[in-house]
Amino acid sequence: MAKTFVGIVSSDKPNKTIVVTVQRSKTHPLYRKRYTVNRKFMVHDEVNEAKIGDKVSIEETRPLSARKRFVLTEIIEPALIRHEEPESNNTLMPEPAKKAKK
Repeated sequence: MAKTFVGIVSSDKPNKTIVVTVQRSKTHPLYRKRYTVNRKFMVHDEVNEAKIGDKVSIEETRPLSARKRFVLTEIIEPALIRHEEPESNNTLMPEPAKKAKK
């Protein structure tokens, strides 16, 4: 039976791949204190539909590459605010003033 996890997309930079952070809480066996454990998984996203901040469901599959062993099954909840990279525009940053030689 394939493992399934629910997590948040933390990166969508590579083509057809997303990085999903899965957060679990565990209890310490001696002290009974609850703590969180984070794991990052490389996930195959065939059509590049998931974006940063989306809550997604992933499922284990055969090895697709050296680090990818999961596929995206569904986007449970899209991110409220979409992360967009600003276009590189050199007019926004002024060039530093050159010092006069003496």
